[in-house]
Amino acid sequence: MDTPALDIQLKTLPSQPGVYQYFDKENNLIYVGKAKNLKKRVSSYFTKTHDSGKTRVLVKKIARIKHIVVETETDALLLENNLIKKHRPRYNVLLKDDKSYPWICIKNERFPRVFSTRRVYKGGGTYFGPYTSMKTVSTLLSLIRGLYSLRTCNYDLAEEKIQAGKYKVCLEYHLGNCKGPCEGLESEVEYMANIKAIKEILKGNFKDSLSEFKNQMHAFADNMQFEEAQKIKEKIDVLENYQAKSTIVNPKISNVDVFSIVSDESYGYVNFLQLSYGSIIRSHTLEIKKKLDETDETLLKLAIIEIRQRFHSKSKEIYVPFKIDLGDAIKVTVPKLGDKKHIVDLSLRNAKYFRMERFKQMKIVDPDRHANRIMSQMKADLRLKEEPRHIECFDNSNIQGTNPVAACVVFKNGKPSKKDYRHFNIKTVEGPDDFASMEEVVYRRYKRLLDEEQSLPQLIVIDGGKGQLSSALKSLDALELRGKIAIIGIAKRLEELFYPNDPIPLYLDKKSETLKVIQQLRNEAHRFGIEHHRNRRSKSALNTELETIEGIGEKTIVSLLKHFKSAKRVAHAKLDELEEVVGASKAAKVYQYFNQK
Repeated sequence: MDTPALDIQLKTLPSQPGVYQYFDKENNLIYVGKAKNLKKRVSSYFTKTHDSGKTRVLVKKIARIKHIVVETETDALLLENNLIKKHRPRYNVLLKDDKSYPWICIKNERFPRVFSTRRVYKGGGTYFGPYTSMKTVSTLLSLIRGLYSLRTCNYDLAEEKIQAGKYKVCLEYHLGNCKGPCEGLESEVEYMANIKAIKEILKGNFKDSLSEFKNQMHAFADNMQFEEAQKIKEKIDVLENYQAKSTIVNPKISNVDVFSIVSDESYGYVNFLQLSYGSIIRSHTLEIKKKLDETDETLLKLAIIEIRQRFHSKSKEIYVPFKIDLGDAIKVTVPKLGDKKHIVDLSLRNAKYFRMERFKQMKIVDPDRHANRIMSQMKADLRLKEEPRHIECFDNSNIQGTNPVAACVVFKNGKPSKKDYRHFNIKTVEGPDDFASMEEVVYRRYKRLLDEEQSLPQLIVIDGGKGQLSSALKSLDALELRGKIAIIGIAKRLEELFYPNDPIPLYLDKKSETLKVIQQLRNEAHRFGIEHHRNRRSKSALNTELETIEGIGEKTIVSLLKHFKSAKRVAHAKLDELEEVVGASKAAKVYQYFNQK
């Protein structure tokens, strides 16, 4: 049977929760999504105008739709996650984490061994984990072996074999690390009591073990067995020290999962903290590669389902930074203050640190990769013909028309190139006319670059709206550079980007790295221009001040400035220094003027 046309498939979709799958004309699965209402969600792809170019491309490629109806949205989340992991569709987020994690296994046998493993066998024992690092596993096993004497041999310690005297104690017994169950020197009841305590420690509950050790210590002390009491005290110290390191939250917060997210244009980073008995027993950050314009809510939902499955979490409550719907089985809390808010903030800080570390690692492994990615992103976002490796940004600075100046800052490969920054004193414009000033400096800048046969930028950014952009375009027209250099204007109020001959501005995502680079350019141009403007005003004010001193003429001012280099130094000069330059009479007048002031 032929596949019905898309419009017919859309009309026949149910209005139930479920998962939808998009296939292309080669019958490749290209996208998996979930919905509360399949009909509404899928139809929206074909009836809405999408801002994202990637989403528009996805919609064009859809040739067939398949759907699976489920009972609840929670079931849809689980199914969506499983299908994404299994098929890895081209346009779905990529959960970048395929490594196998270590576990701690308590073997299913008589006198169980406790060891680390990366393989989980059904019926092989009780497994705790997975843990996110081998270091955590090693620390826990070291703690357990310091507290309890456990066997490490792989003998089959069946009761009949022990009674038959089949085994002999090994070096571990003589070192005090094992109590010799292989020769019947330790009872199974005593050994299993230790295993029960170890299971509680692995769950994050230290209270029972501490209580038991304290009872043992007091019993030894009461019987005058002070050496034995001291050994138990050392174990208590080890356990309390470990507990102090792992307990950083309110002990009342128990069996809770905490999630937070930070994201940029390309990736999302979801941090997971697992709490048990007031202790953080697990921390993990999942990196998610975006494929479409997925929201933080979408990414966080998917990550929560994936992480809880991966780490076998059964917690009934989760803390998150904003409200999300995960169905009725899980209580979702958005803390506003107190210890609960503190733990969400801690999770968020972990996510941010992870993101920073990833960027640092990228820069070390491939220093150009970060710049190349941003350049490619800017080319796409700003609809440019080539990557803007060389960008110049102009800004005017004047206060009521006094000392009008302009600044040109230069970015190369997305970073400031301060040696290429330039100041301009406005020469041809009278009064506060920003448009005419912009026209002048753009003309002067590119006339000089052309005359000196220097390379031109791929992009010019004008700090201002349509008026400023039009003024800059007049200069490009005069130099016959229109069309050879891309040019845009950025208006401060709403961060609107204006293009020549286009009345409708472009709005970039506030998290966009392209917008961040343009904002950095604009802010740097503003700072550089204001700095130069202040210097000119200050110099001008001091020069004017010298002219107001009675009895001091132009020749004296020139002599003073030649010697002291600036009016500011003249104002701070000593009387004898002034006398050496202009004589006693005039020096006295200058010195008296500034010191009386």
